[in-house]
Amino acid sequence: MESLSHTSLFSWLINEETASYQFHGQALSRHVECQAPQGGARLRLIYAMRDVEAEIARAISQSTLPFSLAFIDRKSGLNCIELCSDEPLTQTHLQLFSSLEKVEAFSMAAEPPTLNSPGLLVMDMDSTAIEIECIDELAAMAGVGEAVAEVTERAMLGELDFEESLRGRVSQLTGADESIIQTLCDKLPLMPGLTEMVSELQSHDWRVVVASGGFTPFVGHLKELLNLDAAYANKLDIEGGKLVGTVSGQVVDAQFKADTVQRCAQLWDIPQGQRLAIGDGANDIPMIEAADFGIAYHAKPKLKQAADVSISQLDLRVLPYLLLLDSISS
Repeated sequence: MESLSHTSLFSWLINEETASYQFHGQALSRHVECQAPQGGARLRLIYAMRDVEAEIARAISQSTLPFSLAFIDRKSGLNCIELCSDEPLTQTHLQLFSSLEKVEAFSMAAEPPTLNSPGLLVMDMDSTAIEIECIDELAAMAGVGEAVAEVTERAMLGELDFEESLRGRVSQLTGADESIIQTLCDKLPLMPGLTEMVSELQSHDWRVVVASGGFTPFVGHLKELLNLDAAYANKLDIEGGKLVGTVSGQVVDAQFKADTVQRCAQLWDIPQGQRLAIGDGANDIPMIEAADFGIAYHAKPKLKQAADVSISQLDLRVLPYLLLLDSISS
């Protein structure tokens, strides 16, 4: 019976039109996203399966706060409700919601980026836009996978200089046949939710860019596949059909990624507040800090500390729910 009682909260929120609801002694109200109460706390709970809604409702009842609620609708296929309170949320309240299994809880900024205004997203590629580290996969196909993977992990943790580690790992590929590049391109595993996230941003005239410490064939593949606005990565040197173990041209390191945020924002006249970056490793920290809103994605500890928010459980479809739709017509 309690489960049915808790589920009734979502039935009211999603299916009914009444302005208020008495829920276990709490006086709850509703709002639409673009007319949220101002000046108080604003929390979004994002989840994939609706079977967690009874637990969310139970947490709301345990909080005892007079929330105003909204159902946040996006195209990318997750579920989201917004909780607004005139009273500040204590650490106890935040822990109550953040401890829910299969639910991501995000405190919204006072002025979050706006989805239905032009913006910019700069993405890392390896382990962010795709599920793998390309250098590790190339090394495995070249027979030197274990040695290279260990260096990659240390570089992502921020224990090694990126350019030095890149050149060292690439040198291990000396003599490998260039056909391994196309083989990997043909089976490049996109991160779950990538296509949906990019499509939703592009539908609102956002610019989407990849800046990767990986290699040009793979970012080029993504650029064509997803109709991205730009893609930057390192150029592998090839002679006579073989990798020669070097990269040439400008190395796409942490500073290059950070500069990409500023350069692309100026190129497309993206206003402050609308410049986002997302990544997973320590090499992404300057890029995250250069953006107005930095997102850590299933990230290493150092990047989590630097980011504004961290996506830890769900996939990339979460990102549009972190932005604000500021008009009903959109």
